Amino acid sequence: MSEHPAQRRTLAVLVAAQIFSGAGLAAGITVGALLAQDMLGSTGWAGLPAAMFTVGSAGAAVAVGRISQRAGRRAGLTFGYLTGALGSFGVVAGAVTGSLLLLFASMVVYGAGTATSLQARYAGADLARPAHRARAISTVLVATTVGAVVGPNLTTPMSDLAVRWGIPSLSGPFVLSGVAYLLAGLVLWVLLRPDPLVLAKAIAEKPADDVVDTTATPRWSAPIVAGTTVMVVTQLVMAAIMTMTPIHMQHHGHGVGAAGFVIAVHVAGMYLPSLLSGMLVDRFGAGRVAVAAAATLVAAGLAAALAPPSSVGALAVALGLLGVGWNLGLVAGTTMIADATPVATRARTQGTVDVGIAIAGAGGGLGSGVIVAFSDYPGLAFLGAGIALLIVPALAWSARRPRIHDEVAAG
Repeated sequence: MSEHPAQRRTLAVLVAAQIFSGAGLAAGITVGALLAQDMLGSTGWAGLPAAMFTVGSAGAAVAVGRISQRAGRRAGLTFGYLTGALGSFGVVAGAVTGSLLLLFASMVVYGAGTATSLQARYAGADLARPAHRARAISTVLVATTVGAVVGPNLTTPMSDLAVRWGIPSLSGPFVLSGVAYLLAGLVLWVLLRPDPLVLAKAIAEKPADDVVDTTATPRWSAPIVAGTTVMVVTQLVMAAIMTMTPIHMQHHGHGVGAAGFVIAVHVAGMYLPSLLSGMLVDRFGAGRVAVAAAATLVAAGLAAALAPPSSVGALAVALGLLGVGWNLGLVAGTTMIADATPVATRARTQGTVDVGIAIAGAGGGLGSGVIVAFSDYPGLAFLGAGIALLIVPALAWSARRPRIHDEVAAG
């Protein structure tokens, strides 16, 4: 089966949009916990912003998935990015007015940008050949690296600019987020033509020897459940450790710039290895790469727990590993989902899957502050390493399910 002629253009447009969305995603993540700590005066609830925008991400994942299923990826993704931009500017308004209600409500809306940035990876696979599907997904993800690495490193300049504007310094990065999400939405709305999902549906309706079989499969088949579990666990572990790292660093005398550097390394780890992850999945299979993700997350948790608090370098290595583990899990899990979902229900199912991912992120973000308040940062990191191991039995269960069904049929 040859690559569809529109696939190259689709990937080029998605890459351009993801560069902007990466900046919007990373800038807010870097300072969200710090902004909440300043306004609440408490470390115990510092994970609340991450929880709020991941709750918003859950709702947005459903909305973006359903809009995409009805009207195409262009409409769904544009809606998501514009909503994320609205939330970014709302966070700025909440910080300026000192309104916690507006701040946290806007954090929920801001989460739409996070959901949309992740949903875009599915768009890269709509027209891809099955043998190259993981690489198409990873191409979209790796494009996020540019903005995602630049975003955190603009934290200090944007904070300084905010001070000159007479608004709270930590609200500055959210101005960057809002502008970045607006630009991502504009690129998609103007340039994502033809729409990849609409075109994939049209192709599926025309029987041809070189078109992949689109026969409907059970919506929650074993591969879908396994892929969802892999991504949920990786998101939970990543969100918990990442959210509290800037707070941990601040408590040990590091400034916002140092935290921004560590988060930049982390986000680079999340997206930069994507092309390699895609090639590994296409070459060795999603299951084996998911096991590698679990091992990497365990290593990241141990490295974070054992890193000297005074060492920015050691924390950067730990957070870099955390990002790589997340990337391996996301590419492997996404490929499992993309391979198992027929085009007739593809976007809706993918949106529902991403709800689980968002909820895991919310639980990790909110729970991380509570765990650190009652224990400490190393305790949180050790716990994350243990949770990562849950990926292995989930994959073993999925691999066994087809054999069970075959035995029942034979009996």
